[in-house]
Amino acid sequence: MTNPEAHRRVTVVLFPGFELLDVFGPVGLFGHVPEIEVEYVASIAGPITSAQGAEVIATGCTAELEAVDILLVPGGAGTRTLVEDAEFLDWLKHIGSRARLVASVCTGSGLLAAAGLLEGKRATSNKLAFDWATSFGNEVTWVKEARWVEDGNRWSSSGVAAGMDMAVALVSSILGEEAGRLAARKIEYRPQTDGTVDPFADLAK
Repeated sequence: MTNPEAHRRVTVVLFPGFELLDVFGPVGLFGHVPEIEVEYVASIAGPITSAQGAEVIATGCTAELEAVDILLVPGGAGTRTLVEDAEFLDWLKHIGSRARLVASVCTGSGLLAAAGLLEGKRATSNKLAFDWATSFGNEVTWVKEARWVEDGNRWSSSGVAAGMDMAVALVSSILGEEAGRLAARKIEYRPQTDGTVDPFADLAK
């Protein structure tokens, strides 16, 4: 008999200027896990241009999203505008508070903090943008030296490629360590499996 808990859905939030690897580093790993499916949403369904110029099709509209299992929020240059977008932040707070798990990559944690989704939580962010990202939120414990941080159902990772390490850890957490190892092996990736080891921490000023 199939265990329904073994099937999970990751909803990726896209916006103009999102960082490409923030999304497709983790998605590249999720794509090798049969139990995980991925969907892309944006404020308006259709092609969304990344910070690198590549367009990704959002098949869903955020306003129509009712239930979320795993919400993934990337970072990128576009976050600088979104932290001032009250309508987006209200939506993010609403949907994030109802999600079973919320994860961010890079400066996506700045968006989570601005939306109030990291209050009382530990989190990390891109070290080159650490001062900016950590300026949001009131009761957030920002961890400078961390590849990724897990605090309850809130996960956050450091800059860009760190999202892949978080993704392996996330898969391992929800489906077992062997599932994480298999996904990493299939893409010939050697992940950092200790989230406290951060060779880029000294980049944060």
